[in-house]
Amino acid sequence: MEQEHTEKEIQVVAFVLNNEEFACDINNVREVLKMVKVTPLPQSLKFVEGVINLRGEVIPVVDLRKRFNLPEVDYSERSRIIIVEVGPSQVGLIVDEVSEVLRLSSSQIQASPSGITGGDNELIVGVGKIEQRLLIILNLEYILSTEEQLALEDITEAGRQAVAEK
Repeated sequence: MEQEHTEKEIQVVAFVLNNEEFACDINNVREVLKMVKVTPLPQSLKFVEGVINLRGEVIPVVDLRKRFNLPEVDYSERSRIIIVEVGPSQVGLIVDEVSEVLRLSSSQIQASPSGITGGDNELIVGVGKIEQRLLIILNLEYILSTEEQLALEDITEAGRQAVAEK
């Protein structure tokens, strides 16, 4: 049996939530913004902060702390909105801070232990290990359920109409 000598590498954007390190594939990240004013939308999902207008495009913004049922905190100078592509849509994800862009080889990524994530097992790609650090690598395609994605599309459309009326 022949061993393959080329290790697959992925590039990730590392970020912090509740003092834990997370990461997502850089191919899904469009840009990282400093916190901007988010326009709240009434009657939206509890973890949706509202929408932002990014160069004329209305983008729904999700607070990942609320999404993952973590304790809420006030936004700080370090808070960031990561604009990511989720399926055909763009979504802003509010995180405590973005730390860095990293390259991880396949040998540094361990599959997520079964049972650790409950029903959302597809959400976690794996755990990246860099020296003493552990990064939970998220699969952004599963950050929202199909119903939530549809609801976000409705929210985005409502936001577009509100912007158009101004």
